[in-house]
Amino acid sequence: TPQVSDASHDDETCATFVLHGEDHTLGNSLRHMIMKNPDVEFCGYSVPHPSETKINLRIQTKGPSAMSVLEKGLNDLKKVSKHVLDTFQVGSL
Repeated sequence: TPQVSDASHDDETCATFVLHGEDHTLGNSLRHMIMKNPDVEFCGYSVPHPSETKINLRIQTKGPSAMSVLEKGLNDLKKVSKHVLDTFQVGSL
C-alpha cells in the first residue's frame, strides 16, 4: 500500500505517494500510464536519493481522487504487462 505524504488531506484530487522498494522502472512506466488518463492534470515522480529505494509519485487530477487514479494506473500497467508477457510466451512456442 502506498504511503500518502501530503500535509493536507482535504483535497483528494492532489496527493504525493511514497512507493517503497521501487525505482525508475516502475516510476516512469506508472507515470506514463497515469498521464494517458484524461482526468489527470499532472503526474510526475522523483527518486529522493540514489541510495534510497523509494519514489515519490505526485498526482493532480481534474476531479477524481488521486488514489483512484493511482489504482487505475496500476491496473492498466498490470494489464499491459500481462499482454506483453502473454505475447512473448506465445511467440516462443
